[in-house]
Amino acid sequence: MDTAPGVRACWDLDAYFATCPSRTVLTAIADKWTCLLVDALRDGPLRFGELRRRLDGITQKSLTKTLRDMERDGMLTRTVYPTIPPKVSYELTDLGHSVTELMAGIKSWSEQHADEIVTARERYDSQTRQEVQPVTTTPR
Repeated sequence: MDTAPGVRACWDLDAYFATCPSRTVLTAIADKWTCLLVDALRDGPLRFGELRRRLDGITQKSLTKTLRDMERDGMLTRTVYPTIPPKVSYELTDLGHSVTELMAGIKSWSEQHADEIVTARERYDSQTRQEVQPVTTTPR
């Protein structure tokens, strides 16, 4: 049975195909907050407030959503301790630890090449501003 061009069952997990479930995994791990959370948690469990202070600029809403998504994906565990107020900590699972080197590499590469990227963006933006602008005419 033939399938429509570009569509086929994803039995061999090929992320180039739209129907492949690995695309949802790529979406999850390609998120900047996921990358930074994995790296922040690589050395052990941290509490919500510690994570929020560590990830400067993350909102409470984004942190909560990313932690929930990572827990749903099996990348971390959430432990609630029976104290008043309740103490909650987050820790990477074996699956979460399996991606720490990749995330650390992405973070490191980003830090090492930030100046080059910013310079390239500025050069590009400057060139596009200098390109020919549309000619406007005055009404008769």
